[in-house]
Amino acid sequence: MKPILKLTNISKTYPGVQALKDLSIEFCEGEIHSIMGENGAGKSTMIKIISGAIQPDANGGSMEVDGDTVRHMTPAAAREKGISVIYQEFTLVPTMSVVENIFLGEKVGGRIIPDFNAMRKKAKEIFEEFGVEIDLDVLVRELTPGKQQLVEIAKALTKNVKIMIMDEPSASISVADVKTLFSIIEKLKKKNVTIIYISHRMEEVFELSDRVSILRDGCYIGTKEIVGADRKSLISMMVGRELNESYPARDVKIGEPVLEVKNLTGNGDRNISFRLRRGEILGLAGLVGAGRTELAKVIYGAAKIRSGEIWVKGEKVHISNPRHAIERGIGYIPEDRKNEGCFLNFPIAWNISLVNLRKLSKATVMRKAEIERVSREFAEKLSIKTPTLEQYVKNLSGGNQQKVVVAKTLAANTDIIIFDEPTRGIDVGAKQEIYQLMNELVVQGVSIIMISSEMEELMGMSDRILVMYEGRISGELDKPDFVQARILEMASGL
Repeated sequence: MKPILKLTNISKTYPGVQALKDLSIEFCEGEIHSIMGENGAGKSTMIKIISGAIQPDANGGSMEVDGDTVRHMTPAAAREKGISVIYQEFTLVPTMSVVENIFLGEKVGGRIIPDFNAMRKKAKEIFEEFGVEIDLDVLVRELTPGKQQLVEIAKALTKNVKIMIMDEPSASISVADVKTLFSIIEKLKKKNVTIIYISHRMEEVFELSDRVSILRDGCYIGTKEIVGADRKSLISMMVGRELNESYPARDVKIGEPVLEVKNLTGNGDRNISFRLRRGEILGLAGLVGAGRTELAKVIYGAAKIRSGEIWVKGEKVHISNPRHAIERGIGYIPEDRKNEGCFLNFPIAWNISLVNLRKLSKATVMRKAEIERVSREFAEKLSIKTPTLEQYVKNLSGGNQQKVVVAKTLAANTDIIIFDEPTRGIDVGAKQEIYQLMNELVVQGVSIIMISSEMEELMGMSDRILVMYEGRISGELDKPDFVQARILEMASGL
């Protein structure tokens, strides 16, 4: 295969952090090349350097695109070279239509004034080629995440893309949309487009890839042909050690009910009833839009209850906002950690102490030493990787951002915790740490509701699973009865 992109001895240093160190890697024309590594391995930094969003250190490293050496890559130069990035957070304008987003900033038909007929014709041809139906006139904000992703891909294809980088493309889309995405990727490969596919999902890497490369701690570890590669060796390359069990075993005696929901209606859900017991991990399964997150927000007081009751430790409670929930010992770790779980532009210590500021203050004065002690205790307990607790959360990897949100919740002395997609977008090593933490919590008597779209994770970590369909509970299974096909049937309303 002919190399189309080559990085040689590329390094990038931030204050206190070596993000990349002498990275040398090459990608070939028309291949699907996956990149794996723990959070903080350097994947995002590599993407930004390739796309010209940031510049590498001036240490003599080089980049070649299609045989030409690029001295100073910029976003404009990357577009000229046919490089496009589909980021995990989309770069679309929500208040503009699909066709306007696809051709934003482009001249179509050689006119100064946009030629909307030409734009519509070309957009329609792109979607028809990939077998996708989408309303070109609908506002982007009205589309599902899966459809928005297709708009991003169409946007890239108008620029004669040669290298398409996809950053965790399946992280927030439905199962059906993932199938459509994979079909499009295969068609792009046939058109000789190089796909650089960043993912934490091992099953996707094995299904799609021609080759897979591993980064660890900013360094290139190696590349394997996917034929002949195995899960265990890739994990060992990623974490530098063997992880023998995907889901660590636990021996916990499940106790009395600590949370009871009776005929709860609100936030799109209807007549929900269930019990959560002390020391139990209760899984919540369902397809995208089934109402799982909506239920979590009602219990946590972030959405309004229309009718029904919530009982905590035998006492009927009224929860109208998150502060009431926290006072009752209920914590919530949201799926969208960046927008709902933490303040990215504030330090780690401040974030961890946020919900506990009243206890850590005297009168109206915050006790800095006490805040430092508490935040350091939980940062060490969760192994948050940072040079200092004054580091802003936005500078952390996704896995470490998730740990900050967990630390904040634990620091509030909660003993009923809702984990909403706890391992979405984090690497296998960080996943193991989250699983181990959950096990330690239930051993201490904490009770957990875990919402997850990963079937293996649900079955591996849960003591019991509730399945939701269209805002209702459609079934319940105890651990001996966990069968993937049965869970999917319930999740589909069968």
